[in-house]
This record gives sequence, C-alpha cells and structure tokens, in this order.
Amino acid sequence: MFRLSDLFIFLAVAISFALSSYLWFNGYREQGVFTALWVPSILAFGIYVKVSALLARSE
Repeated sequence: MFRLSDLFIFLAVAISFALSSYLWFNGYREQGVFTALWVPSILAFGIYVKVSALLARSE
C-alpha cells in the first residue's frame, strides 16, 4: 500500500509542520505561517505523483 516515495512525502510534511510550529511558538510568526503553507503544497505534489504513477501503470 505505502511505498518509499510515500514515506518521503510524509516525512517532508512532518518536518515542515514541525518547523512551522517551532517558528510560530518562538515568536517568528510570519516565517511560521510561510513554512506552514508548504504542508498542503507538499501533500498536493505527493498526490499528483501518486495519481500519475497509477495512471501510467493502468495504460
């Protein structure tokens, strides 16, 4: 079900979320918000890669 690429995507999301939380709670609110915007972008990229791989396999 999960592949190594999925693990890397989830790892990137977790690191981005942790970094944004760290920045937010240490007073760097603008940088924290900017970094938090990476989370949905990384997830969208992961979904795109997953769907592309599934479509390529079905053809």
